[in-house]
Amino acid sequence: MPNIKPVSDLRNYNEVLRDVAEGEPVFLTKNGRGKYVLIDLADYEKNQATMKLMAQLVEGEKAGREKGWLSLNEVEKSLGL
Repeated sequence: MPNIKPVSDLRNYNEVLRDVAEGEPVFLTKNGRGKYVLIDLADYEKNQATMKLMAQLVEGEKAGREKGWLSLNEVEKSLGL
């Protein structure tokens, strides 16, 4: 169940921060609408790493389409296997 609180609860931010845990973000609302999310630092770092990996995969796919794909033997040879 999502943990949703009004942004005005940040006046007592220690209580709000106690509710933030890995895998359990706290969603803050402003004027009754979703506005902010507080997440655990480990979750943030995982999200950043995932976005970076996804961007690199998109670049790799684009390069494969433009320059051609490598065979398994070519990959192993380039890696020295």
